[in-house]
Amino acid sequence: MKTLLLSFIAFSCYVETIQAQSPSQDHYKSAVSFLYDNYNNKTAFNLYTQVNWFEDNSGLWFIDYDKQGKTYKTVAFKSNTVELLFDHQKLAEAITKVTNKTVSPNQLELSQIKKDSKMLLFSSEETQYELNLKTYELKIKPPEKEEEENPLESTSPDGKWIAYTKDYNLFIKSTENEEEHQLSFNGQKDYEYATWYGWFDKMEGENGEREKHFYVNWSEDSKWISTSIVDFRTAEKMYLLDYSIDSLYKPKLLSYFRGSPGDTTMVKITPVFYNVDTKKEVKTKLPTGTHINSVSGHWSKASGVFYARYPERGYLKEYVKRVDLNSDTEEILIEETSNSGIDSFEYRVLEDQQKIVFLSERTGWRQLHIVDLKTNETRLLTSNGYYINNIEYIDEDHGIIYFLASGKERANNCYHQQLYRVDFNGQETLLTPENTHHILQFSEDGNYFVDNYSTINMPTTTVLREAKSGMIVAHLTQADVSIVKSKGWTPPEVFELTAKDGKTTIYGALWKPTNFDASKAYPIIDATYTGPHTQRFPKSFNRGFDNQSLAELGFIVVQIDGLGTSGRSKEFREHSYKNMGNNLEDHVLAITYLGKKFSWIDTNRVGVFGHSAGGYDTGRAMLAFPDFYKVGVASSADHDFRMEKAWWPEMYQGWPVDDSYEAVSNITNAKNLKGKLLLVHGGLDDNVNPSATFKLAEALVKADKEFDLLILPSQRHGYRDQHRKYFIKKRWNYFVEHLRDETPIWNFGWE
Repeated sequence: MKTLLLSFIAFSCYVETIQAQSPSQDHYKSAVSFLYDNYNNKTAFNLYTQVNWFEDNSGLWFIDYDKQGKTYKTVAFKSNTVELLFDHQKLAEAITKVTNKTVSPNQLELSQIKKDSKMLLFSSEETQYELNLKTYELKIKPPEKEEEENPLESTSPDGKWIAYTKDYNLFIKSTENEEEHQLSFNGQKDYEYATWYGWFDKMEGENGEREKHFYVNWSEDSKWISTSIVDFRTAEKMYLLDYSIDSLYKPKLLSYFRGSPGDTTMVKITPVFYNVDTKKEVKTKLPTGTHINSVSGHWSKASGVFYARYPERGYLKEYVKRVDLNSDTEEILIEETSNSGIDSFEYRVLEDQQKIVFLSERTGWRQLHIVDLKTNETRLLTSNGYYINNIEYIDEDHGIIYFLASGKERANNCYHQQLYRVDFNGQETLLTPENTHHILQFSEDGNYFVDNYSTINMPTTTVLREAKSGMIVAHLTQADVSIVKSKGWTPPEVFELTAKDGKTTIYGALWKPTNFDASKAYPIIDATYTGPHTQRFPKSFNRGFDNQSLAELGFIVVQIDGLGTSGRSKEFREHSYKNMGNNLEDHVLAITYLGKKFSWIDTNRVGVFGHSAGGYDTGRAMLAFPDFYKVGVASSADHDFRMEKAWWPEMYQGWPVDDSYEAVSNITNAKNLKGKLLLVHGGLDDNVNPSATFKLAEALVKADKEFDLLILPSQRHGYRDQHRKYFIKKRWNYFVEHLRDETPIWNFGWE
């Protein structure tokens, strides 16, 4: 009897402990405080500073945030001194006087700011003002009457011709004598000259009209026109039903042209060229492509010469050509080939230097190459062995290229990018020596750049630097997280381990709740997105709050970059090529590793969520690893790549479509579901059509699997306003209820 009594008491204490751990209004309040909406407002300040360059290249302005509000500041390049942009008290009083609305000096909302020594022009609440900086006299400035341009016509650079369409053909008209010339003659409805395909163009009803577009590209000397024939005749559509219109009591049918992987019934685009002097079309050998691999390009400074770029279907080959319409000749300048989808090719023509620079992974690393247009010789410009993220600025006059790269400095994390310059002889110079992640904004003239540098656990410092030397000339802002630190917040912890290949180091980060207690065991949630075109490792300090809201409800949250994502080497990314269904293996490996390393992680309670391609990951996690992942929330997901927009799967899963598409489909694997799965989609998603979510739901029903489904009828691919809050609440509470086995709170405050 005594033993039974003691057992009962122990059980009662255990129940009380569990109840005490249930999320409270305070937990939800803390979760809300870490949402992005509260940055620079209640939670943290200056995590990232956006600057605005004055049009005359004399300086910049920015906002410095703190607990009291916002302060507008400026830097003039003559002095490189940070100063107040204006007297905030005087301006607040002036606005109050003009509008009869009390305005706080530290809560001013200004935009479109222009400044000289005497006047400040700005907009506030859709009204334009003119402020005398000496007297602080404020005047409402009447809006300038801008001459409206007709979007369905284009004037030549020399002003002598106007191009337009009539009956689906291209015409030009003289501005001197109104004389009209028809340039094309084969146009008809759905086979249209001088138009363009709009990715998000929607038509009402089955036979609804497409929005009218016009497109021509004049040569600089006004003697040539490039444009396209857009052929919709055999193109298939995707469909949506809009149930969200309050005044309608039946759904509205919407359609849009969009090809799926392997489709031949797609919008087709043919480049065409016209000689303005002869009024004749000039034929080329450039191919007709689909809307995912059409020809693009631009005119040379040399009359009648055009630089054209296009990928082949499947993205295993890409070309840059020089087309000389005067001599009817075409010359391949760059032929890019790969055994996996080419997704990071980029080029710039430097005509004054008679060179082309381009980014390519042909060496196994994304590097800069240079083509000499006089000799057609191509050589590697940079030193290889690291990854160039992008070209930031090119000083063509001095032959200098500024670029951001990761993995070059061995002492730095391989995901952290730094700025370098390289001249045309291949001499490289590091300009941002801090072993951190650098996010840059270059001035229009390339003489300066603003650098937000940080790591996930080192607060952001924002400085102005001289581009040529990288020298810091002014300190702009410093991140302030004192409020959240006082509440127990600590930055996410970075971890690393060996990937599934047994040799490559992979990285991730984990978030803990601010009331973390190492004596407890927490469920762990994988915030996933393994799309091969991006990466999840949180490189900068402003990303350190991404998952804190969810962690506040009693979870450990992780983000992981396994083999198959971008930003490392070509070999690293190619692990996912035609193999995207296996991208989560390293996630399972990493979470298992963390569970063994930390006693406070409970790997028997693993959740997962993701949006878009991350939504596919979530479905894949629940179906390919059903004994590991127990709860998932998949939003706006492409659950079957065969139902996706064509370019993305064809680039990463391959083309033509083969059996691998079926093997990695969440729909064909629906029978494997064991845990709790919430499917969410916007009813008007014209990026990832909701049909795959419905099809997965149908497959789950047929497999007799219990699941949950939430459709947000009025939402597109991203959720906005009240719908966004509703989704956040639903996702939070789904994990509270099913992963923590606790009673969630629905009615909590958002302030």
